[in-house]
Amino acid sequence: MIHHFSISAQNPLHVASVLAEICHGKVFNFPYPGSYLVTPFDDYGTGIEVFPLGCVLVPPSETEPSKVIQMPSSSNFVVTHAAISVPATQQQLEQIGRREGWQVSLCDRGVFKVIEFWLENWLMLEFLPPELATQYLQSIQPQIVEQVFGQAIQIAQV
Repeated sequence: MIHHFSISAQNPLHVASVLAEICHGKVFNFPYPGSYLVTPFDDYGTGIEVFPLGCVLVPPSETEPSKVIQMPSSSNFVVTHAAISVPATQQQLEQIGRREGWQVSLCDRGVFKVIEFWLENWLMLEFLPPELATQYLQSIQPQIVEQVFGQAIQIAQV
């Protein structure tokens, strides 16, 4: 089950508005400037994050968590990622990551936690073992989303 994913766009608000129309969802400001969250408030916690073109997601260092940054030119990193429910445990994910030499870490997103799993150390997926998937689904309810992101943006219909 994929819960949310991120993309970039030349006009993030327009793209978010079109996606909200298609999925019968709402658009919210996302914490990164010029970015938006689209959510239909379905039973799966589906969300699409739309970032400005040129945004990249970089893995954590010894002193800093992973973060979104704006790049002046192309990069090996992308902001695109997905939160996916998986049957594997945190321990199994960490073992697989060690075996492959890839970064894996438990990360607190404020209202839920995920296992960041960096495929080939450049593309990040957020894995949700069963206990984290339950927490995620509880955090994506309309009242919590509005508490974290504020009121939905009113989009003028053409």
